[in-house]
Amino acid sequence: MGVQNKKEALITSPLLKAENLFHKFDYELFENINLSLYKKQSIAIIGTSGSGKSTLLNILSSLLKPFKGEVFFENKSLYNIKQKNLLKIRREDFGIIFQAHYLFRGFTANENLDIAKLLSTEEIDNKLLKDLGIQHVLNQAVGELSGGQQQRLSIARVLTKKPKIIFADEPTGNLDKDTANIVMDTLFSYIEEKEAGLILVTHENDLAMRCDKVYKLVDKKLQEIK
Repeated sequence: MGVQNKKEALITSPLLKAENLFHKFDYELFENINLSLYKKQSIAIIGTSGSGKSTLLNILSSLLKPFKGEVFFENKSLYNIKQKNLLKIRREDFGIIFQAHYLFRGFTANENLDIAKLLSTEEIDNKLLKDLGIQHVLNQAVGELSGGQQQRLSIARVLTKKPKIIFADEPTGNLDKDTANIVMDTLFSYIEEKEAGLILVTHENDLAMRCDKVYKLVDKKLQEIK
C-alpha cells in the first residue's frame, strides 16, 4: 500500500468498531451487534428499560468484556491487549459520562477539575465552563451544588482530559430541557473541534435525533433508525 493510500485508510478508518457482539447474564441481552464510530460523528442508542443499552455502552467503553465479539479502538482489539494498555486508553482516550456523578464530595467544584487536570496534564478550558454555565460555582463545595450543576461539573471534568471518544449514559437525565440542550450543544461542539466521537445512550428521542446516527436496541438487535 502506498503512502497516499495509507493516509486515506487512516482517514476513513473508524475510531471505534464493534463486531458481532453477544452478551448475556441470566438471559440473553443482545447478539450480532455491529457498530462503527468515526471522527466528528455522534451516535445515539435508544431502547426500552432493560434492553441492554447501558450494558452495550459499558462493553464499547472497555468497562465490560463481551461474552462474544470484539471491540476495536484505532484498529486495536480492546479485549486482546495488555491490561496496562487498556487502562491507558481508558484514562487518556475515553471519556465516560455516567448517570451518577462520581464527584469528590469533600472538595470544591474547582478542586474536582484540578484533579482531572492533574491526571490528564491538560489545562482547564474556561470557555467550556462558561458554555456549561458553571463558571460561577467553582468555589462552592460539591454538596452545595444542585443536581444539574453536579452533572454539568462531571461532564466538564470528563472533557477536561480531551478524550477521543465520549461515552455518555443518560447525560441529561437530571437536567431541564433548556439545560439539556446546552449540554448537548457543548458535546457536539467538542467532537467537531477535537475531531472526536460521541456515543450517547438516552431514553429521550428528541435528544437522540440530534445525533448523526440513531440506533434502537430491540429484540436483541441493533436497528438503525436514522
